[in-house]
Amino acid sequence: MPAAAGPIGLRDHMRGGAGRKPLPPPPSSAPRRSEPSRGQRRGSSWEPRSAMACLTVYSTSVTGSREIKSQQSEVTRILDGKNIKYVLVDISQDNALREEMRAKSGNPKAIPPQIFNGDHYCGDYELFVEAVEQNTLPEFLKLA
Repeated sequence: MPAAAGPIGLRDHMRGGAGRKPLPPPPSSAPRRSEPSRGQRRGSSWEPRSAMACLTVYSTSVTGSREIKSQQSEVTRILDGKNIKYVLVDISQDNALREEMRAKSGNPKAIPPQIFNGDHYCGDYELFVEAVEQNTLPEFLKLA
C-alpha cells in the first residue's frame, strides 16, 4: 500500500534531508541600502540637504497616548511620502527640549507633534492635516 503524502510530501520524504542545499532566503521587500547619502534618513532623523531649510518635527518616543503616537506617525509618514527632509527631535530625551518646543511654539502646554522650519513655527498636528487636505503643505511648511 503506497504511503500517503503528508505535510512533507511523498517525494521529500523519500529523498530525506541529507545532502540537500538549504533554500536561499526569500527576497526582502525593502530595498537594500548601503551607507545613507546626504539627505537620507539616519537612525530616527533626516539630515537636511541645506542649512537654509531645516524642517524640525518635535515628537516623543515615550507616551501613553495612542492619539499622540498616531498623530506623530501620520506627520512623519506624510513627510516621508512627499520626500520632505526633516529632523526628528525626541523631547522625551531631555526636559530642556520639551521646554524649547513650548517656548518656540508660544504655547506653554504644547504637545507633540509640533513642526518648525528653522526658527519659524509652522504649527501642530491639526494645522498640518488641514494644510494636507487643502493641498497647501509647502506653504504651511514655509518651503514655497
